Amino acid sequence: MEFAGYKRPDGRVGVRNHVLVMPTCACSSDVARLIAAAVPGTVNFNNQQGCGQVYKDQMVTLNLLSGFAANPNVHSTLVVGLGCEQLCWDLVEEAIKKKTNKPVAYVGIQETGGIMRTVARGKEIAEGLVAEANSCRRVSCLISSLIIGTNCGGSDPTSGLSSNLVVGNVSDRLSDLGATTIISETPEFVGAEHVLAKQARTPDIGRQIVKIVEDYEAQFASIGESLRSGNPSQGNKEGGITTIEEKSLGCIHKAGTRPIEAVYKSCDMVDKKGTVIMDTCAYDVCSVAEMTAGGAQITVFSTGRGTPSGNPIAPVLKITANAKTYEWMHDFIDFDTSACLENKKTVQQLGEELLQMIVRVASGEQVKAEIFGIMEIAMPRLCNYC
Repeated sequence: MEFAGYKRPDGRVGVRNHVLVMPTCACSSDVARLIAAAVPGTVNFNNQQGCGQVYKDQMVTLNLLSGFAANPNVHSTLVVGLGCEQLCWDLVEEAIKKKTNKPVAYVGIQETGGIMRTVARGKEIAEGLVAEANSCRRVSCLISSLIIGTNCGGSDPTSGLSSNLVVGNVSDRLSDLGATTIISETPEFVGAEHVLAKQARTPDIGRQIVKIVEDYEAQFASIGESLRSGNPSQGNKEGGITTIEEKSLGCIHKAGTRPIEAVYKSCDMVDKKGTVIMDTCAYDVCSVAEMTAGGAQITVFSTGRGTPSGNPIAPVLKITANAKTYEWMHDFIDFDTSACLENKKTVQQLGEELLQMIVRVASGEQVKAEIFGIMEIAMPRLCNYC
């Protein structure tokens, strides 16, 4: 099976052809936004980190930023800095070049001389990068080039009963075709980690799955908290999910039935084929960002109650099994699996239909979050600001 994608000089394949205008820190975020707003063909996001961080927390931010630049949906990156931040240009450039050989440029506010000069210079650089990106053409690529993130948010019981099962079916299909799927949201393995561990390719991978859950719970305990105080969310409870264990048993259906081949840290570059796990938070706009930094070109996102969330770099394909949600909020839902609950279609039939939609999206069809320009992200953190 093939799709029409963009082949990158680092050997990976993109499904979009963005020029990324990327701020190194909060202090350069709005200037980066002004540059991106002036240059069609660019994408941008708000970075609230990049300074006031201890070393390990700073490295978490750097791993996400460099992963965004390396994502195959990005043709090239213009880094916008302030000049005195902890995540200075040298560190960012080095981290990006360790992950990709794609073009990267820089403009700094302090050295360029204020907002107006920086925007003018940044606009000039970005326009040149966009002109280069526009010379790229889609070519036929094997579906094995794809890394598909899976996520759920605004879940209700229909998520675990139908839409996550369909996602799991697609995960199996993609694995069989030589592609990669990522299951994330470690806090939503709690109470079901032993099930995922049995699905691991090796006993060592199984132990890693159990350990990331134990470590996540221990992190909350170290500050006198329990992750159960925030998950399930109030909306999950109102929708009919009563405990984290109940939510987890629905969440892990997204992993399908094929062996789990690896466990990755947050934002680390994914290089295995088949079904893998990434140790992310359960906050959906953050977990999607973490998988995108790991190389996911598309995320398939199930929602029962409905959420319009997207991502600036990778299309977020929204599916629901709640017929009322689809009818009421169809302007941001891309795919409806409620026919499974109504015994009108099987999980297998819907899995094939969803796979075909993924191929179309990979070939350029826009998801609704892209059409509306929904691009919010959040970044993982280890601790408070300095």
